[in-house]
Amino acid sequence: MKCPFCGHGDTQVVETRESDDGAFVRRRRRCGGCERRFTTYERPEVTFPQVVKKDGRRVDYDPAKLRASIALALRKRPIATAQIDAAIARIEEKLLAEPTREVPSQRLGEWVMEELHQLDQVAYVRFASVYRSFEDVDAFRTLIDEVRR
Repeated sequence: MKCPFCGHGDTQVVETRESDDGAFVRRRRRCGGCERRFTTYERPEVTFPQVVKKDGRRVDYDPAKLRASIALALRKRPIATAQIDAAIARIEEKLLAEPTREVPSQRLGEWVMEELHQLDQVAYVRFASVYRSFEDVDAFRTLIDEVRR
């Protein structure tokens, strides 16, 4: 690790501490050249696969977009934030477990629908109606009958 003050390439770790939640490691270092101390943080790097849209475009996975979609479906529904976070974590685990570096947006949408089906039936119907692009009342009726079963 290069010293941020003098650029010397030889630094020594003086102290190492893990964060309270275990999300990162904090290291105090001392430069072998100028003797100044500085702190570095070590975090795991997670690379999500790209999402392949219906039109063939490839976009980076955006956790904010996933959270916004789920939040919109759950708007004004009595679901705790912790339950939403857990659902998002399960979806992201599935993304990370994918053997390929690309995931079709349809598969991601199906995972969201599975989670919403477990969380709240109204949110599930809301999301499904947009996701599946219902064009008539009969499609709605079929989905609602499916939820009731």
